[in-house]
Amino acid sequence: MHRFTGHDLTCIRGERTVFTGLGFAVMSGGALVLTGPNGSGKSSLLRLMVGLLRPAAGAIAWNDERTDDDPDAHRARLLYVSHQDAVKPALTVGENLSFWAALTTTSAPSSTNAVDDALQAFGIAHLADVPARYLSAGQKRRLTLARLVATPAVLWLLDEPTTALDADAVVRLRRAIERHRAGGGLVVVSTHADLDLADARSLDLSAAEAPAEARP
Repeated sequence: MHRFTGHDLTCIRGERTVFTGLGFAVMSGGALVLTGPNGSGKSSLLRLMVGLLRPAAGAIAWNDERTDDDPDAHRARLLYVSHQDAVKPALTVGENLSFWAALTTTSAPSSTNAVDDALQAFGIAHLADVPARYLSAGQKRRLTLARLVATPAVLWLLDEPTTALDADAVVRLRRAIERHRAGGGLVVVSTHADLDLADARSLDLSAAEAPAEARP
């Protein structure tokens, strides 16, 4: 059983205090949905969870051990999908996924299987040999999200994953999240869409926003 937590977190970007006094907890098989208006700090919180930013106060922990005590171990257990697509336009769809799978998979057969499974999971198997530069915005997003299946990680951190997705792709994403949680994985997702995740907890960041005098 894993436990991912944050306590009394304060985030400062530039001279702005984005939020303060924020806490969260996600257990194995759990999902945490970040809500709040634009600018409330959803993306900033995810970047704190990844370790790309450091909190001005408070701490983030994995099984009660601070994640900044061993950042390499923390990065090895997570997969972060930002709101931007991590796609190399000169590579084919299959080559893009193979690149990501090779970073975390040690054997060629399992890498191939992981890529095939990922292509099928997000409905882009027919695009495997197409250079990524020819993809639509929605297809690029499907390719980016296919990394969730191609590269194993116990903790998924997803920033606006439904951007540019059609209804079918949203269903496929929901299924991938459900399978991940059923296997004991943890998910934190920032979204304005309703993913209808069973038993998901919600964290409204507008409640942790800094007072008006702390904002520009």
